[in-house]
Amino acid sequence: MKTERVPSKMGKTAKPEAVADFAPVTYGDVQKAAEALKDAIIRTPTTRSITLSQITGAEIYIKFENLQFTASFKERGALNKLINLSEAQKKAGVIAASAGNHAQGVAYHGARLGIPTTIAMPVNTPFVKVRQTEEHGAKVVLHGERFDDTAEYAKELAAEKGYTLVHPFDDPHVIAGQGTIGLEMLEDCPDLDILVVPVGGGGLIAGIATIAKSMKPDIKVIGVQAERFPSLHRAINKYDYEPRGSTLAEGIAVKTIGDLTGKICKRLVDDIFLVNEDSLEQAVCMLMTIEKTVPEGAGAAPLAAVMMNPEVFRDKKVGLVLSGGNIDPRLLASLLMRGLVREGRITRLRIELLDVPGALAQISGIIGRLGGNIIDVSHHRLFTELPAKETYSNVTLETRDRQHLLDILQALRDEGFVVHVNRSQDL
Repeated sequence: MKTERVPSKMGKTAKPEAVADFAPVTYGDVQKAAEALKDAIIRTPTTRSITLSQITGAEIYIKFENLQFTASFKERGALNKLINLSEAQKKAGVIAASAGNHAQGVAYHGARLGIPTTIAMPVNTPFVKVRQTEEHGAKVVLHGERFDDTAEYAKELAAEKGYTLVHPFDDPHVIAGQGTIGLEMLEDCPDLDILVVPVGGGGLIAGIATIAKSMKPDIKVIGVQAERFPSLHRAINKYDYEPRGSTLAEGIAVKTIGDLTGKICKRLVDDIFLVNEDSLEQAVCMLMTIEKTVPEGAGAAPLAAVMMNPEVFRDKKVGLVLSGGNIDPRLLASLLMRGLVREGRITRLRIELLDVPGALAQISGIIGRLGGNIIDVSHHRLFTELPAKETYSNVTLETRDRQHLLDILQALRDEGFVVHVNRSQDL
């Protein structure tokens, strides 16, 4: 991972009394939320990762919010908002604009509490997300190709129908609900030095920072964003940007930080790191293979930040918020295979050879003798620029690790074969 950390101009750590003086959300608000949520939300474990600690040089603790019923922390804020509605608001119903985890949280707990729930989603929302939301008991309305249009339509429906809008992050009750994560982490691991939190609209980190700085003023709270969607980093450092394409961390792909969350973050968040797509992919694969848990891209962002900035976290006790696990199974399968390619365990070779009987068998013999496993092979005679008496084979090969692959490459070349490796692998 070769991307450098982008420094951020964050303010100094606030004292507990300062937190209470200025914040739209207080320590007491988070405590109240924790009491209200305790029988309806899973108190997810905060567990030390021995292997990740060895790899990173830090003492790594992971908060597994992907173990919530809807596989995301978003349940906490959604439920806290719903609980704090008036009876008239509950009867009239609520509306939220979301195509992801917030929709699931509002829909699930709205149905559980008997509150009519409407979810506005963009028209291009994958059908599986629409179906899941409806299965939780919500009415789904599809409007707008861009999420900004969908969010505006939700506001219009709220005004027209008398619904209460449940904002995904810029709401005091939502922020307080998300802050219960920080409360649980410090109750379980009071000696943590740093909390690393994914940031989209800022509700999660605003709530966590509020409670963490009140309980332990010297703790550092570091936010993590995909470098393609640096909403908080941009707001702190006052620069313009254009969102570039997509990101694996779609759960934190938010263009603009919230008003309330921005104010809290500017005062209480110590730093904000940006992570690239390659680091996010690697972090997802590491959590899958090492921790045997399913993370979405946003949930893997804190680990990506630690891997990209080892000097910041070395010898510190670091709490990572694994915020959710809602990732498309096909995407996850692709990421795991790409991870094997990156590690040198699956490789595609292009081997030039004479077009004579036994040449392909010779290649297979060398690979087999050294313990390699041929997954796929294709032999080409016609569509090649090689001389007429020569051809080439594409061989997809499975090996134990990178060194095993290098040994096989050397053996093939020692026998006179010209071997080219897939360009994405620097060998």
